[in-house]
Amino acid sequence: MPVRGVRGATTVGKNDREEILERTWELLRALVERNGIAPSDIASAVFSVTGDIDAEFPAVAARRMGWIYTPLMCTREIPVPGSLPLCIRVLLHVNTDRPQEDIIHLYLREARKLRPDLDTGDLDRYYRSEA
Repeated sequence: MPVRGVRGATTVGKNDREEILERTWELLRALVERNGIAPSDIASAVFSVTGDIDAEFPAVAARRMGWIYTPLMCTREIPVPGSLPLCIRVLLHVNTDRPQEDIIHLYLREARKLRPDLDTGDLDRYYRSEA
């Protein structure tokens, strides 16, 4: 079975532990639902944050979702001038027979600016509350 990469990103309004966990949860929930991913099919997940986020590890949200046996890693983005602030990104490695072109990558909140070429439809239903 091939391993496919599933990408996503979101933003937070401030460097706040609960908001980091909430926004990461929204993103992971949306990626899993849109792609029909079972937690047992996630080979690993790599999270990255911009330099202005350090109140919590985004991977904590995945653990709270029950991803107990999934290898997780958190890292910091390189500080490219003009890059999107307060951004959380994730790369899921998923065991799936789905073709690469059928994988849905999601960019929520301000992170939609990173991939305006993606038609992700109505994502508002994934938001618990607005930042």
